[in-house]
Amino acid sequence: MHSEEIQVRTGGHETVRDITDECERFLASAGATDGLLHVFVPHATAGLAIIETGAGSDDDLLRQLQQILPPDDRWGHRHGSPGHGRDHVLPALIAPSMSVPVLSGRMALGTWQSVCLVDTNGDNPSRKIRLSLLAG
Repeated sequence: MHSEEIQVRTGGHETVRDITDECERFLASAGATDGLLHVFVPHATAGLAIIETGAGSDDDLLRQLQQILPPDDRWGHRHGSPGHGRDHVLPALIAPSMSVPVLSGRMALGTWQSVCLVDTNGDNPSRKIRLSLLAG
């Protein structure tokens, strides 16, 4: 198995950050042919999604997360900025890991699909992401 940890800057605000290019670079550097790309975020307050970006879906996702997980004082988990407890619930809804099929060295994503980091935690402007290639 080939594995690498990358660092991604989120800017300290809620974001859906497209990491598809970083995943493709990793596959190229690993000499990938066929297999599975496993993507994992080792953080208690971030997740991963496959979603269309740039057409409003990423903003729609963040808006819906604010409705489902409001950034207010209702949360029992109270350290960090106000409403930070919701960030700790996020990975139960947006999983912190995913696997993507790799065929002929490329992710087998649909036309409009992108691999994205979903981060609602403004207290942490930098994230680690573990990329692992399970060759097939």
